[in-house]
Amino acid sequence: MTETFQRPVGELLRGWREHRRLSQLDLANRVEVSTRHVSFVETGRSQPSRDMVLRLAEHLDVPLRDRNQLLLAGGYAPIYSESSLHSPAMLAIRTTLRRLLEAHQPYPALVVDRWWNIVEANAGIKIFTANVDEKLLKAPINALRLTLHPDGLASRITNLADVRAAALASLQRQVVSTADPELQDLYDELRGYAADDQPANPGPAEVVVPFELTYQGERLSLLTMIATFGTPLDVTVSELMIESFYPADDATAELLRKLA
Repeated sequence: MTETFQRPVGELLRGWREHRRLSQLDLANRVEVSTRHVSFVETGRSQPSRDMVLRLAEHLDVPLRDRNQLLLAGGYAPIYSESSLHSPAMLAIRTTLRRLLEAHQPYPALVVDRWWNIVEANAGIKIFTANVDEKLLKAPINALRLTLHPDGLASRITNLADVRAAALASLQRQVVSTADPELQDLYDELRGYAADDQPANPGPAEVVVPFELTYQGERLSLLTMIATFGTPLDVTVSELMIESFYPADDATAELLRKLA
């Protein structure tokens, strides 16, 4: 819900409340203020303090990027920094990420930003980038586009319908959470790649959707996990996601060790 022009803070807060499908009473109870006060803030009859803006944003689960926008709209300075990942201030974060990626070898792992652009990766992702169209490998490489584009990895994914359905469902949840128009555009683009095939109904013993693909004539089956930083105070850090892939069977584990 990042704004390209300045709107009153009350209007922005009302937008986030409605987006979260909360009534004024629901929000007032969470923040422990009166419904009247929430109403006055939203209509501009009351100017919220800096602390009140932050309290409302916290209970509305507003992303840090958009909390800064709320503060600016309320006449206050942003409190969350937004540092380049390559700035000196982010050295500890870069070091941590690279150690994590290296420790995950020989299995693939990558770090993406809010829009799924790859910002760091280990050598294991060569199984994903092999034989894809060069246009998809131009920076910034978008991990979801690389996976689902017909000229990307899609042609080597043997359970493409299942993977596509899972990826789109996850991205849709992210769109709902952030109200980010760029993510909505990405979602619409990826949906446009979809064929008419339907994902298989999961069996009673299935607990996750495996990522099955071929590489150099060999079959690989992977499971994926996504992690984030637990207590971020920087916009960039709050939006980083670490996606780690693990072998789903012994044959895949052995093959990845040989490839390394």
